[in-house]
Amino acid sequence: MDTDGWQEDEARLAEAALAVLWGKSADRAGGTTNLLLSHLLDTAAVAERIWDELLAASTKRYWEGIAGGDGRRLFAWLCGVHDCGKATPAFQHLWAPGADAVRSAGLGWHGPTVANPRAKWRHELAGAYLLKTILPQADWEDRHVAWVWPLVAGHHGAVPSEDRTQPPRAGRKQMQGGEPWPRVQALLLERFSRELGYPSLSAVQPAHVPTRAAQLHLSGMVIMADWIASDQEHFEGLDQLAQVHMDSARSRAAVAWKELRLRGGWRHLQEAGSDAFAKRFGHDPRPSQVLVMDAARRMEQPGLLIVEAPMGEGKTKAALLAAEILAARFGADGVFIGMPTQATSDPMFEQVREWLGALGDSDGDLASQVALLHGKRMFNKAWRDLVEGRESGDPEADFAGVNEYGDCEDDDLFGPGVAAFSGRGLSGAARGPAEWFLGAKRGLLCPFVVGTIDQLLFAATRSRHVMLRMAGLAGKVVVLDEVHAADVYMSQFLVEGLRWLGQAQVPVVLLSATLPPQQRQKLVEAYLAGAASQEEATLDELPNSQRYPSVTAAWAASDGTGYGIHVDACEGWRSDLRVELALLPEVVPDRSRAAASEEAQRKADGSIAALLRAELADGGCALVIRNTVGRAQSLYTALSTEFGKDTVLLLHGRLAVAARADRTERCLKLLGAPGEQGTDALRPKQLIVVATQLAEQSFDVDADLLVTDLAPVDLLLQRIGRLHRHDGRVRPDGLSRPRVYLTGLTGLGLPGGEASTAPCGSPPEASPRFLTASEAIYGRHLLLRTAAVVRESLDADGADAGTWAVPGQVPELVASVYGTDEVVPPPWAEDAQAAQSLWETEQRRRAEEAERYLLTRRGDKEGATLAGLHEVSLPETGLDGELDAVVRDGEPSAEVVLVTHDGATYRTLSGRALSANGDVADDLLDDVLGGAVRLPGGPASKAAETLRPLPGWMGDPRLRYSRALVLDGERAGQLGDHQVRYDDALGLTVVLSATGRFGP
Repeated sequence: MDTDGWQEDEARLAEAALAVLWGKSADRAGGTTNLLLSHLLDTAAVAERIWDELLAASTKRYWEGIAGGDGRRLFAWLCGVHDCGKATPAFQHLWAPGADAVRSAGLGWHGPTVANPRAKWRHELAGAYLLKTILPQADWEDRHVAWVWPLVAGHHGAVPSEDRTQPPRAGRKQMQGGEPWPRVQALLLERFSRELGYPSLSAVQPAHVPTRAAQLHLSGMVIMADWIASDQEHFEGLDQLAQVHMDSARSRAAVAWKELRLRGGWRHLQEAGSDAFAKRFGHDPRPSQVLVMDAARRMEQPGLLIVEAPMGEGKTKAALLAAEILAARFGADGVFIGMPTQATSDPMFEQVREWLGALGDSDGDLASQVALLHGKRMFNKAWRDLVEGRESGDPEADFAGVNEYGDCEDDDLFGPGVAAFSGRGLSGAARGPAEWFLGAKRGLLCPFVVGTIDQLLFAATRSRHVMLRMAGLAGKVVVLDEVHAADVYMSQFLVEGLRWLGQAQVPVVLLSATLPPQQRQKLVEAYLAGAASQEEATLDELPNSQRYPSVTAAWAASDGTGYGIHVDACEGWRSDLRVELALLPEVVPDRSRAAASEEAQRKADGSIAALLRAELADGGCALVIRNTVGRAQSLYTALSTEFGKDTVLLLHGRLAVAARADRTERCLKLLGAPGEQGTDALRPKQLIVVATQLAEQSFDVDADLLVTDLAPVDLLLQRIGRLHRHDGRVRPDGLSRPRVYLTGLTGLGLPGGEASTAPCGSPPEASPRFLTASEAIYGRHLLLRTAAVVRESLDADGADAGTWAVPGQVPELVASVYGTDEVVPPPWAEDAQAAQSLWETEQRRRAEEAERYLLTRRGDKEGATLAGLHEVSLPETGLDGELDAVVRDGEPSAEVVLVTHDGATYRTLSGRALSANGDVADDLLDDVLGGAVRLPGGPASKAAETLRPLPGWMGDPRLRYSRALVLDGERAGQLGDHQVRYDDALGLTVVLSATGRFGP
């Protein structure tokens, strides 16, 4: 055989083929065809910039090990090879001018098109097939081929099973290509590898197989590199093969990277010293904060750190310093802070910016690099000011996928012709996160992110482009606040997310007021199972500290021989409060008796008015928490009549955004911490705040007296945390001791009886009755066990009878209610057993419902590759708004923007005039957004699906996705079968027309 002649023939074939194989058509590449090799090299060059400027040190160390010492080159190769499947007739025939050039070069197929047009073979599937065919011929081991091909198969956001990568039977040879196509495909990979500096395709083979979490992270990076390199503004077409080489691609990538303003986070973070806390926050740390920082320093490997402490203890500041310590020790380059709600995310956004500002940065202003990530971030003025003029107004409005033609859009998601969000970038003087990060599904890639916990939960769903979300979490420290707020449904996604984060070696800090021991154990086992790449990790029962606050740290040993566990506790910075418990029972009628319910509500309102009249006779500030908006509105009406509107303040989730923000700020100002001199100049002599569950979390007020509907004990303790919150405060004599009145129930069976509160003619009850709405929200099982713990305290003897020591007794109380020991008195046993059985059945049902959407299924958690990850995918696009209904159980609650119409002009809720079509001038935007309000779930929210933006909003990117609920001049309107009205004092009331009854 003439070897030299054969090599010359191959060289000529390669040159001829590579000179015509196109990657992007001329009309999608700035007017000039972009050769396929050019796009592969552009993507590899972008990947090099990602490696140099964006990846965390921990990630780079990991891939250096996988590659056997040449991680950067392997990373670039894996990103760049993504479109190799375009070197097939299945793709090359799609654009007629390109197809003609390819056929003229001798790479043909029969007929004007390839086989049956209904038998498609997308290029990502074709690329996976080519790698499975060509890499073994280059002496790659099967174990490496097995994890590399899914990266290519999944670069459009969904990883298929291996059988789907096969060419369709109809016209298989036509799509794959007969001779000389197989040689051309192999030569393309060989040429691409040599351009990156490898001596051959064989030399690319890695040394080790990465974990599946590392593969998922890398898959997200492949997509990011592809999207950037597909932007024709920065990567115009190159149709001359002589101009296509790695040096040219690197020059283009460098310019694009600079103009896009993409950057990483800390880069080189020094571990926080002993004085770091005082430097960041202006005061010395409390004992519990020192406890948290010490625990972070004790961790031998990236792991899970659970912090349990009462409200006001300073968990957030401790977590931020722990994040610094963990990032410096383990090479993380940013942080994600997950909060329970949008409302709690907004103040945390400001706190994180202040922390990063105090931390300092030699490369620029770190505080400006924090992204706020939730569906209504454009309602946040600080965020809007940071990104003014650079965002569409809806974080999901624009999207930059890459479709079958290489265009910067995704036809599978939105249909042909949808404009892409390119993220062109701004001048180097621009502040705020890079515009590229502001597109849909990319927000977590920003180095510093504050958002709702949903962002992490989304990363645990089997949704399209989930790899981008996981890529945004890997390389960061993840901090999740108030994890006790996650119910059994959400907890399935939290556990799944912790598994993946554990395998990705992401340090995680969880904050909670307190956790039931079983829940703490489950979270730790999930993280450690992931770290060990096991289906599950079974630990001995974790030590349960008898003191509070406490920390639990867990990590997997580096040699794979076991786990490290550290549990510690300390005294809180405040002494325990002896909180007095008292009952204010109310009539709880049968749920079917509407008239009786209204009468019972009237009497319940009157009882609280009488109680407050007596308790606040000498002044004082009371907080009353109701379990439903309807109860809060009803009580406010009664109390404002009794005490005057200036003395009573109503706060709930059905207030318009602006009104709710104003009232929240007023509450915090009037009832917050004493001033700098320890004075209470703003604290009123008498004030009553009526609130819903909004007062359970991140609501830093100090009440002299608390009245609350019964709720499960952990939530009840959260509410009690607002009572006598600050030391040294002068209170009225009668309120000098913290006292909570529990209502919303009857029939605890205590001496003295409550027979007078039972409905007339009712038989003696063996167990309590609770409000129908409370049972619907929390379930009878937890309410019964909480009532039993309350009853036990009230019925006890001794000096501590009828009191709880808060926070010291918190872990014991929570463990009692959520444990398995018998706590209910014998007369309740049968009812309690039935309630528990129903609760357990419902918990199982909700957990199983969530399992359908988890990223990995039971029995598949030890998988070695990403193959088949999306085999049974979610039937949606994976946008945040659609995933809300996946990660949060129950009927979704719609949000609308209230406007009025007087017959001629649209007006904002506050009365400012818009145009006849509702067009919004810049100076009116805040006023319009301030009229947003959340509807109750169920039929009202369902009816809101028929609402549309005002005509003038359709072309306004800030409002084009906002539903307008138009009210008349009296602020009344119709929503399906509901009558609605907005009142400045009460907020939105919703009345079902058929019954005349208020919504919950």
